[in-house]
Amino acid sequence: MFMRYFRILAATYNVRSAIALLFTIIVIQTFSFLNFAEAHNKFSSSFSELVNKAKPAVVTVLTKTTTNNGTPAITGQQVPDLPPGHPLHDFFDKFFGGWPPMVQPQQPRDSHGLGSGFIIDASGIIVTNNHVIDDAEEIKVVLDDGTELEATLNGRDSNTDVAVLKVLSDKPLPTVAWGNSDMLEVGDWVIAIGNPFGLGGTVTSGIVSARGRDIHAGPYDDFIQVDAAINRGNSGGPLFNIDGQVVGMNTAIFSPNGANIGLGFSVPSNQARAIVSEILEHGTVERGFIGIRIQPITKDIAASLGLSSNKGALVADVDPSGPAGKSGLKVGDVILYSGKIKIEEIRDLTRAVANTTPGNQIKLIVWRYGKEREINIRVDIYPNDDKVAQANTGISNPTVIKVPTLGITLSNEPTKGALILSVSPNGVEELRPGDIITGVGQVKVSTSRQVSEEIDKVKLRNKRLVLLLVRRGDQQQYVTVQLLKE
Repeated sequence: MFMRYFRILAATYNVRSAIALLFTIIVIQTFSFLNFAEAHNKFSSSFSELVNKAKPAVVTVLTKTTTNNGTPAITGQQVPDLPPGHPLHDFFDKFFGGWPPMVQPQQPRDSHGLGSGFIIDASGIIVTNNHVIDDAEEIKVVLDDGTELEATLNGRDSNTDVAVLKVLSDKPLPTVAWGNSDMLEVGDWVIAIGNPFGLGGTVTSGIVSARGRDIHAGPYDDFIQVDAAINRGNSGGPLFNIDGQVVGMNTAIFSPNGANIGLGFSVPSNQARAIVSEILEHGTVERGFIGIRIQPITKDIAASLGLSSNKGALVADVDPSGPAGKSGLKVGDVILYSGKIKIEEIRDLTRAVANTTPGNQIKLIVWRYGKEREINIRVDIYPNDDKVAQANTGISNPTVIKVPTLGITLSNEPTKGALILSVSPNGVEELRPGDIITGVGQVKVSTSRQVSEEIDKVKLRNKRLVLLLVRRGDQQQYVTVQLLKE
């Protein structure tokens, strides 16, 4: 074959050039073959070596909880014995087919759960999901060799669904090593090991389907999506890269029937590892807190505020006694940057604040009234209870005003807002009776008349879209509504 190439080249070029070109072709083909062979060996060969090393460190987590769901147990008789021939006997025979059973309170019963976990320290430190052990009264861990050990809870973090267990063993336990989840790319091979449906150690493989998934499981969602088969019982088990390092913890699936359909989600190892370290060091996780409620910015909201894009986080509520309220952050501000971090979406801000050590300052760049301004906030510790103030729905000073361009009737409300008393049949569908309007655009309003005046200003600017800050129950958020034609 090479002689054929040589004759063709020699007919076109001189002999020296033909030899040089032929040598180049041989080198290129050789390297192409070697690269193909390496890729084939890396991605198509067996995972058995990896599994043999990692599987002994993957455990089954068994839990027991005593429950009493209040459902009555049917036993005995409902009423005391009555004399023969009593009219009630005929009544129950005719209409209920016999004497009714007596309803007694159900006796407490044990509820069992299972999941997976993995050992990160030979002394018996095990990582799993918080939802696997949540409310458990007893926790047991079954090792790969069948050994069953009692486990205690070292600590947990419900926001990221991470829990740390401790078992005592008379010998060092096998472990797995953390990997760097930031190095994962879409298309990379991953291997999951766990205990689906209680079958015991099961291995599945697939690829990374997506990164940074937000499935609304918590405020710090940053899931790795994989198509490796993950089912009930896999929760808390490790996700490995092809080097046998833990790059994720399998946590959730999306499925209409509860079984695998190729949509599995794992907590990234870098996130889990940081949480585990804090739990082991402090027994709990301390996060930053500034006391605000935020919402995404839609294109309509961006247009109504004069923003060039829908990037950022819109402040929908501020606790006046919290760090942000004391520092001057206001409802209606759009947070564009946290330090040097550009806020593309609201979870960027959530993570930036959460990752700031309590006591340190965070610098926010906000958009207010068409200009950027800087606000420095000293971050507090995230509280266990919700500190955001809630509205009092009692009505006083009922000044009633109709706003035809919204199809609503308003009344003053004692928590400084305008209470919607009614919405006409052709009124804007985004509003409901009982809603309280507390802002129009970035202007705070405290009375129904102010709402009407601010709506008139919007009309004078020949705009048909208006941004309203609405409190519904204990939630407050911005909504954009189209003004009606009068």
